[in-house]
Amino acid sequence: MVGLVLAAAVAGLVLGDTWLWAAVEWSSPAYAKFYARGGFDTLTVAALLVAAPVKAAFLWLILRAPAPGPLDRREKALRRLLYLAVAYTLVLHHLIALLPDAADTAFQLALWTAIDVLYLLVIRWRSRMLRAAAGAMFAVELAGMADELLDELDLPELGSGDAVELGLILGGLAATVITVVGQRRDGRWSRGTQAVGWLSVSAYVLVIPLSILFARISGGSPAMLVIMDAVGLLSTVWIAATARELPAEGHPADLPPARRRVIRVAVAAVAVLPVIALIHPEQTPRLTYTGWSMDCHDRPGFGDLKPAERDAAFLCRARSTDGGVPPMFPDSLSDQGILAYGRALCRAKDRDEQQAILTRAGSARSAWGADPWDLVYVCPEIVGATHPELLRSTKETEAANTAYIAEENAKCRDPWPRTKGVVQATANYFLFVDGDPGYLVHDPGDEAVDEAAEQAMDKVYDDSSLIGVADSAALIGHVEDVTDLCLTVKAFRTAPPRRTAGWDQVNEVPIISRSGRLTVPEMGEDGEVGAGAPMPNLAIAGKGRYRLRVYVRVGKAGEEHLVAVFPGTSRKRLKLKR
Repeated sequence: MVGLVLAAAVAGLVLGDTWLWAAVEWSSPAYAKFYARGGFDTLTVAALLVAAPVKAAFLWLILRAPAPGPLDRREKALRRLLYLAVAYTLVLHHLIALLPDAADTAFQLALWTAIDVLYLLVIRWRSRMLRAAAGAMFAVELAGMADELLDELDLPELGSGDAVELGLILGGLAATVITVVGQRRDGRWSRGTQAVGWLSVSAYVLVIPLSILFARISGGSPAMLVIMDAVGLLSTVWIAATARELPAEGHPADLPPARRRVIRVAVAAVAVLPVIALIHPEQTPRLTYTGWSMDCHDRPGFGDLKPAERDAAFLCRARSTDGGVPPMFPDSLSDQGILAYGRALCRAKDRDEQQAILTRAGSARSAWGADPWDLVYVCPEIVGATHPELLRSTKETEAANTAYIAEENAKCRDPWPRTKGVVQATANYFLFVDGDPGYLVHDPGDEAVDEAAEQAMDKVYDDSSLIGVADSAALIGHVEDVTDLCLTVKAFRTAPPRRTAGWDQVNEVPIISRSGRLTVPEMGEDGEVGAGAPMPNLAIAGKGRYRLRVYVRVGKAGEEHLVAVFPGTSRKRLKLKR
């Protein structure tokens, strides 16, 4: 078997990277093209050649004939299910992968539920407490699989959060650990099988530190996938050995002294390697947070953080790649280095000095300088002196925004206080600071409203009235270069008096309501654009055609708009006052 796999690997080496991958990884050559479209690097080829004999040896251990001996009904069922689990790992998962993901997860859940129940019945635990502990660990393992199945089916999961996910993962490892302990107390399984069980657990424990270490060395090479795939076969070897040795009665013969020394060295290496992988020379950059860290997506306000958490928040922003922009500092800089550069940026006298500091740090954003909302986390006393709003918590920011909107709304007055509409509202309408063509009066329930709004925007500059109309949407432009304006909307059952005196321009246009609604967008959660107060439904007669009369003037109070809406079938545009 070893010779056959090695021969296939050598043939793959001659035929090309894709066939080498297929011979060693036992998967379609298409996966090789996915992982390395331009061919494998030297490190990956070396990993494949090393993995070939290792996986061949593991396969020989897996395919060894079962030990002879009588089995009762439960033991026969357990052996068959364990070999089914082995077959799934080697072959069946390729076929089941053609089905929906939920089918694969459901199959594994059913298979391991049966295996865990038979483990409790077949293994001679020799302790009720140990059997109960095994049942608890098996339950946690199965809960993790059930949680994954619920996720695949888009159903409410058993729990959420990193703590729950970590608990389920550790529960799965604990289930393997306690099964190996049960095998030792039972006495039917050899020390070699028990050692492979311990090594399979250790392989999973080593995945995270070794992945981090190897990623820094390999620079994203798929060689790590090859290595972890080979090491992952340890659990399959252990499952096959567990099935093979089920009939053996009594304590198995001790291993030769040489083999026992090898196992001890392997176990010691597994215990020490994680520590070695996490210890680096003093000059090696210490990277607590990267742009991909999950905690970095929260982006809390300065006032929401404890003093000990602020440095980490700055590190998140300094390494962030949100929006496809390069990070402020390169990954080669340690946490300490980034914090030192950040405080130097705070003390910079001007933008040019900031750019010089970023250039020295090797930043890809040196031409941009640094923003105060990023620097506030490392030097609040400096940034807060000129930008005190950046020191607020989320609640304080929301309260300040609410107060500001209420203050701006209070500056706006109803220009027709004696002419009451069936429904009406007066508020400040906030526009984009960098230039917004105007505001919409539209039917939000119309399926084609987005297309109509785009057409209205295209038409807004075609007429001197600055009103673009397209079916169920009208975009009303502003006259002055402003960032907000006072807007009053009123709905009438019949056309109100024209009253053009005191207004700079008055225009009337048609509009349609297909859903029985006409309104003006309100300010959203982002607090940037929209009316500062709730806007009513102006289509008071339900579905149909309406007339939209727009009054505009500019005075000491700024730009004011009055929008009067009333039923009307006319499709003409009228300029009541130019």
